[in-house]
Amino acid sequence: MAREKQLIERVAQKLRSRSGAGLRVGIGDDAAVMHSRGRTEWVLTTDAFLENAHFLLHAHPPEAVGYKALARATSDLAAMGARPLYFLLSLALPLSCTGKWFDRFLVGMSRAARSFGLVLAGGDTMRSPLAGINLTVIGDVTPGKAVLRSGARSGDLICVSGTLGEAELGLRLLQRGLHKRRKRKWKRLLQKHLHPEPRLALGQWLAKSGRATAMIDTSDGLSTDLAHVCEASGVGAKVWADRIPKVSVPSDLRKIGLDPLRLALDGGEDYELLFTVPKRLAQHLPRAVHGVPITIIGEITRGKRILLMDDAGRTKAFRARGWDPFRKDSVGK
Repeated sequence: MAREKQLIERVAQKLRSRSGAGLRVGIGDDAAVMHSRGRTEWVLTTDAFLENAHFLLHAHPPEAVGYKALARATSDLAAMGARPLYFLLSLALPLSCTGKWFDRFLVGMSRAARSFGLVLAGGDTMRSPLAGINLTVIGDVTPGKAVLRSGARSGDLICVSGTLGEAELGLRLLQRGLHKRRKRKWKRLLQKHLHPEPRLALGQWLAKSGRATAMIDTSDGLSTDLAHVCEASGVGAKVWADRIPKVSVPSDLRKIGLDPLRLALDGGEDYELLFTVPKRLAQHLPRAVHGVPITIIGEITRGKRILLMDDAGRTKAFRARGWDPFRKDSVGK
């Protein structure tokens, strides 16, 4: 049975927490001590990753839980155009998760920290009936350059990065146990659900270039996250369904009701970037940045209605049906 001190020692071995580069005092003291790295603004975010609400202990590999917990939180910095620097990690674990499960969890989180350029600054541990991970991620951005949700204006074009619906497809496969039947064939379909990639380089490029007027990450799904942007900006939107970069769903999975458009509209956890750009700058917008494709899918409008236009030119209300932690049918998603 692991004690708290032993858990902390194992964290310190796997997750770097070195002094220097702005962090004077890291893990091991009552609190972290850091100083500003020049003339920048701090960007801070916090995120909870909870058993049965965000992951299933019996179904999700521990390495993926550790990786995804940090990736989710770091994606919020990408959505602001910030550079990740440090993170705080608080763990609530049942005794059953303090052995091999914990070591594998740390392997995944360590991989994420290295990939995103993050240094552990401190945290806390406690015993709990269910596993819970709480993360605070700290980054910086050039003063005045952080991209907010509230900057979209009428006439701006709506853009998304990557492909939408991939993470939701992976979740559906895992929930139904279908990935076990054709493990090799469908392994790639689980990738984005288990190991999402925050679009940090794209977010920073958009912030530095000043091209994005508003931005958010697609953590809750396109329908819900676009509604967040429109509400914050006091605008409406029109989205062209045929232009949305949708997940490719194998024909045998379509037969069981996995529709590419529905997955792309309402499926969350893709952690792509949804952003708006002035129409005059659209012709200078590259098709890809750092290898990540960019697609124009709609336009911001004056009214506050959000509409979805189908292939035939018909429009209907584009309702927010993505992730909502307090909606009954979202529990366990």
